[in-house]
Amino acid sequence: MAAGGKSRDERVARERARAYEARRALHEASRRRRVRDNTIAAVAGGILILLLAAGQFAYYSVGPGAPAPSPSPTPTVNPSDQPLFFPTPRATDSPSPTP
Repeated sequence: MAAGGKSRDERVARERARAYEARRALHEASRRRRVRDNTIAAVAGGILILLLAAGQFAYYSVGPGAPAPSPSPTPTVNPSDQPLFFPTPRATDSPSPTP
């Protein structure tokens, strides 16, 4: 009778080891899948952000969001910007030397 009990204990131990190994493999596969999914989501999110930024740049620099060209104003000459007129001294205007 001892032999029958031993085989039953061995069978239960084998079943327990098999269930443990199956759970461990399931958890490892789940971990690998989470890492893969997170990597894919990060890459896709980065690409999406780059595409959105490029779209905004194109819209506002080339597309319909670009400012319409307007004629540049012609520069006006202010009286203060003109060079001042200094008359050249004449012979009579120069001071005579004193002896």
